[in-house]
Amino acid sequence: MTTTAPTKSTASKEWYLQLENQVRYAGINPDGTIPKIDHDALRRLIAVKLASSGFDVPDTVDPEDAQMMQLASDLFCRYAEQSRLLTGYLTPIDQRVQEFLDDALKSTGEKVTIPGRTLNVDRYGMARELALPEDKSVNDFHNEQISSYRLRNGVLHNPLNDRRTTKGSFHIAEYGLPIPADKIAVPLVAFARMMKAAFEPPSDLNMLPYSAKWDKTVETMVSLMIRPLVQPEVPGFHPEKRLEVRFFVPGGCVANIDFVESIFGNAGDPHLPENDAALDTEHWTGTTGCVILAPPSAHTPQKGPWPPSALDTEHWTGTTGCVILAPHLLTLRKKDLGLPHVSEATEDQKATGMCWSNEYELYNSGKPFKITCRDERGIMVTLLADNYFGYCKKETKTQIGLSANIFGLAEEEHAGGAIAYKAYNLGQHFYPESRIVSNNHRFAEAIKVLGDTVDVHPEGYATDKNYPTIHILPEDMQIDLSKQRATWHHGGGEKSIRILPGHVYVHPSGYKVHLQKHPKAPTYRLIGVGAEGTYCHKPCTVSGGGKSEISKSLNDAVIYGPIYIGDFEKDMNHVEEIINHDYSDCFKPEHAKNQVRSPGRPILGGDRSLGSVIKLLTPNEEQYTEDHNKFVSAIPNHIRAIVFVLKRFYRSEWGEEWRKHFSVDIVNGADGHELKVDGRALVGSYLRVGLFKESGHWRTYKLRQDFCSADKVQMEDDITASVVVPREQVSGLPPGEYDRHPCLKLSQNCEWRLFQRPDDAIHPGYDKQTEWDMSCDGLLSVNFKPIEKEEMEDIVERIDLFDLFTDDMKQHLNRCVADGEGINVCSAKPRIWEGKPTKNPRYLQLRPDIAVPRDKYLAQLGSRLYRKLPMSEPVNFPVGAVIGGKRNNPPDTLNGMKIRPLCVFNPIHYQELPELFMDYICSVTGKSPSTTGAGSEGALTKGPFNAIPACADLNNCYVSMLLTQYGGFCSAAGWIGPNYRMDHDISMIIPELWCRMMPEEKDPERMIKCGELEKVDDFEYEGRTIPASRLGYRITNQFVLTYLGRMFDNPTAVFTEEILKPELQDLDVYADGIENLAEAQKKSALNYFKDGTIADAIPPLRIVLHVMAYGHYNGKSILDPEIRKLFTREAMLESDWYKLRLKTKQDRDIALWKRKIMHLNDFMSRPGYETEIKRLGIKAKLEAAEEELARVSHPDYIESLEGTLGADPVHGGYSYDEGN
Repeated sequence: MTTTAPTKSTASKEWYLQLENQVRYAGINPDGTIPKIDHDALRRLIAVKLASSGFDVPDTVDPEDAQMMQLASDLFCRYAEQSRLLTGYLTPIDQRVQEFLDDALKSTGEKVTIPGRTLNVDRYGMARELALPEDKSVNDFHNEQISSYRLRNGVLHNPLNDRRTTKGSFHIAEYGLPIPADKIAVPLVAFARMMKAAFEPPSDLNMLPYSAKWDKTVETMVSLMIRPLVQPEVPGFHPEKRLEVRFFVPGGCVANIDFVESIFGNAGDPHLPENDAALDTEHWTGTTGCVILAPPSAHTPQKGPWPPSALDTEHWTGTTGCVILAPHLLTLRKKDLGLPHVSEATEDQKATGMCWSNEYELYNSGKPFKITCRDERGIMVTLLADNYFGYCKKETKTQIGLSANIFGLAEEEHAGGAIAYKAYNLGQHFYPESRIVSNNHRFAEAIKVLGDTVDVHPEGYATDKNYPTIHILPEDMQIDLSKQRATWHHGGGEKSIRILPGHVYVHPSGYKVHLQKHPKAPTYRLIGVGAEGTYCHKPCTVSGGGKSEISKSLNDAVIYGPIYIGDFEKDMNHVEEIINHDYSDCFKPEHAKNQVRSPGRPILGGDRSLGSVIKLLTPNEEQYTEDHNKFVSAIPNHIRAIVFVLKRFYRSEWGEEWRKHFSVDIVNGADGHELKVDGRALVGSYLRVGLFKESGHWRTYKLRQDFCSADKVQMEDDITASVVVPREQVSGLPPGEYDRHPCLKLSQNCEWRLFQRPDDAIHPGYDKQTEWDMSCDGLLSVNFKPIEKEEMEDIVERIDLFDLFTDDMKQHLNRCVADGEGINVCSAKPRIWEGKPTKNPRYLQLRPDIAVPRDKYLAQLGSRLYRKLPMSEPVNFPVGAVIGGKRNNPPDTLNGMKIRPLCVFNPIHYQELPELFMDYICSVTGKSPSTTGAGSEGALTKGPFNAIPACADLNNCYVSMLLTQYGGFCSAAGWIGPNYRMDHDISMIIPELWCRMMPEEKDPERMIKCGELEKVDDFEYEGRTIPASRLGYRITNQFVLTYLGRMFDNPTAVFTEEILKPELQDLDVYADGIENLAEAQKKSALNYFKDGTIADAIPPLRIVLHVMAYGHYNGKSILDPEIRKLFTREAMLESDWYKLRLKTKQDRDIALWKRKIMHLNDFMSRPGYETEIKRLGIKAKLEAAEEELARVSHPDYIESLEGTLGADPVHGGYSYDEGN
């Protein structure tokens, strides 16, 4: 991540790291560190804000502060009086919400008014200070909704409920866009009355924790403005786009503001014109959102980042949101909300509980819910009746999704993702061989590319100015670890430098080499990392499906141990026999003729790689002869592993005397079993890949000796903003990498911090990242146990527990004890919930690419050199692979209810679009710790978060997949068949496989032709047709040999035939699981016919929905060739419905730019604003806006939109007769 001033073309992408007020916005220094909190300054700011709002602020013990408050007392009184005179005045964003409410609720006779006076949190860190008492001797705060604790390195906020619920919790007011069948429709009058109640919280809930120990406490609502990302920038073509969202919470729930601004940032004071999105004509999407947080009352009788400046004139989407937290709404009665008596209710109202028979009945039975009101203008107001933090985050996600659909071009995706760079254990030496590095890159070219960002040394190498531990060496660089030197030629002689731990040595081609200490051996090794990575994008991933795991390093899962040998002489004789065996006739005749090099070349020869040896010694019935397969099948696994070790460490100078370099110790007078090379004990790396159900034993397999886990740069985790554009609009791409894709997707994380659930942290020492994160300053933790001094001392003194933690957590725990009294948390101690540890502990993790900016900077540097991009050009990383995630379960029970199996997928499947969208529409899942249930998560896993009918998102996703031609792969989490529990092991393997593939190898059509994917067909079982074809294609033994062979010594043992074909484990379970999946798909599809939103689906998806619901489309199977022709890119581009999307986008852009021009003219007409008009450059903005209006109004504009998503009509745009 560059720390130099960006050029014009790169400014928007990385601009937030250069701005001075990043600390004020997100509480992060430009170098990724957390700044030391100036509590005194925050305390003064809070005192001023409260006093100027008319609240009594106690005298301070600090004489200077007391003098300041006394001198300013008249000013505070004057400001308070002016505020009273301006009663009824609303900030621009609040006024937009108010106008929406006035229009939406006019038929109800109810008047709802946005509060004009709230305590506005306008800088990061203020909310956290407000969430605990000012008195630092008091380290906790409790009300009916939350328990908050001041920690040594942050805060712990434990809300009333330990997780969100999804079933029956999403309610929508009967206004605006159609209400999907999976949501609950609520009479508009009930919503209006809830809104009025939301802004009138009870005194105890409205009391500000900061004032808890004051003689006169402060009761006030607290507000926040955020500007979430909606569309990423496409440098040179499209600026990034953002919406505006307002949050209102009762004072006692200010911790929720702390949470929200930690993730999405703080957009400043909404009163100031520079923070008015309407003047931000470049970035605002034109949509507005409002969220009101209303958590439940205990009295209930039953159980991106950064907002661009207004000076930037292109980025507002024109959409606005409002969120109000109101826990007290759970005490409201149905009758009081205007719901009908059961005798007057419709059948739908009876079915959804929107009526009453007993006048004391509570709305939604007093259980958590959220209710939203929205329309096609892109303004949405939401009430949250639960203060669990996940609701606030997911509601912001909902707001982003609505804005993306209204604005067009963009998608909001429920996704994870990372760029994975293949890495290798190079051992003791690095040579710039052509199979490792490119031969057409020169040091002089690299220096020209990097310009003044490096210092060039007289010896002929360069050092990066931003990170002096990064060095660029000439193209003939060699590294010899035994000498600890890197050498090259310069000026007619050999030059060298000492290589050091923590330093990186970069070849002009971008290939990176660094020194790494072996985790379990007293030795160092050289690690080589490729210049280009593969961006693995994981959309439509259900809870527990591996969204986060795809970004995690495999290192935490790797186990290290000795390499054992049986009888040394006997085993080495067997190894020698394998080395000397004649392999000339190993291939069947039809495959032998296709071999470029001789199959009989020596195993230890320099022209045979370790990967080639692994393939040679792994049975392959398709390619190898029966005799060869019989020979290699008879090789014991431990002998095969020794052959691979020999190949890995062999040096040409050993010749045929390689045996003398291997030995074992003499133990008790006999040969030992721990293999050594040149007197050094060998350490093997092993990876856990699932466990056996019956025995509970882990399945552990040895990794290749040259394998090293991929370097990763996390790109996404949950809330993703994406845009699709023609490939030619994305500059500086690596040669050949994206040639298969006519259009490309650019995706960006919308969050500064990630709401992580560290499942494995309960095992001390296992989750190293979590233990590091939770030991750092600035921690916000949720659902952990508040630990007092005595218990913390016990943890530290227990050697059986304490010694298991990482050094980072040990140091943190020791500091907690040394600090004396107080409350703290431990990563392995979750909150006790209903008598047992919660399965949903959470904390906010600073995004890794921000926390460790050097990693991203180094990744960009390598790609820049490989692509030969000058510093003035951005380094773009489009999506390279689409690999969703499934959560599969065996037959099980939940709360006494039978759960049918879903464990029918093998580790990796590929589905063509009809089958892929059957899965995407249903998104069925097994049990997950994140939520309270199992079942369908709605279209694209966004059911609980989507406020409009799902067709808009589905249509966008379908168009995206066809435009880009990404193959739709998915990986399995949970179980494969009823006998193999995999958890997230496969999710973590996926990036390792894909980053080691050549571009052409990622093509699913090629995989099918090569036998690496096999089609799953329908079959008959006990008189029933099992629709197994819906599973698409699954990987085969050939896939395992080809790609897992790049990781494991014995790849076919990792994914056995039972794993590749789960039906072999239990055919009854397999058949029932497929039928369960098909029934879930049918149930999901029928909802689109029930609520009428089938009319809003594009024609190809109508076909899919018909087949899901009724088994056919106009009597034709989904496999019918005529039907399949409709699911092609060519058919889409020629269709009227795609052209309609482009026209819709043009119409919306014209309307949006007219709105923006109106806002600018209104601002310019304000009396007394002459200085502000000049300061904010409003005239220049107006001229630019008028030019943009002319551009989007031109007939040629539609042509420029080809290859994009356009914009979905959302409702009523497509002809329902078309395609039917």
